[in-house]
Amino acid sequence: MYKILVREDDDSIRNELTSLLEHNGYAVVSDLPCDLALLDVNMPQESGFELCARMRKQTDIPIIFLTARDSAEDEIIGFGVGADDYIRKPYNSSVLLMRISRLLNRRADGTTEQRGLRLDISDMRAYYGGASVELTKNETRILAAMFKKPLITRDEIMDELWNDSLYVDESTLYVNINRLREKLKSIGATDFIRTVRGVGYRL
Repeated sequence: MYKILVREDDDSIRNELTSLLEHNGYAVVSDLPCDLALLDVNMPQESGFELCARMRKQTDIPIIFLTARDSAEDEIIGFGVGADDYIRKPYNSSVLLMRISRLLNRRADGTTEQRGLRLDISDMRAYYGGASVELTKNETRILAAMFKKPLITRDEIMDELWNDSLYVDESTLYVNINRLREKLKSIGATDFIRTVRGVGYRL
């Protein structure tokens, strides 16, 4: 059973969320460890933004902001401190459950392997020949995108990252791929990422 952390200042909304989640097979908890977190922004003592930033130093679990704060600036801050999704109140129960399920399924995506190179998406590590290297979130999603298709375009990789709330432009993508190449080389996986001129990349 997945555990969902709910931090909500309004008692009635917190009770409503608890009932909804428990009715759909989730366990509601008030602290870590958990599998996903639902955070309000406006909370006493520590804002949701501050809590999210602090949690990101401890865990890579999916984090969703569920808040009445509806400005674009607030949404940008939310993603900037590490949120995976930003949902405005009043929320639609079915949409919220769908987004929770999507993020949990993505996290449970497990590992994938090609030609001896293994990617653990949840741990954000690549393994090859008995060695391993830690990857950033961008590097993990880039490599995961490359595992999905034998030839992938730059636009398709950027679409994958945007779908995961990881915002990059083409120059940032280029930097991330070069760093990824160097990390793979450090564990012996040399020349795994090939540039296809004018198209994109292939493993």
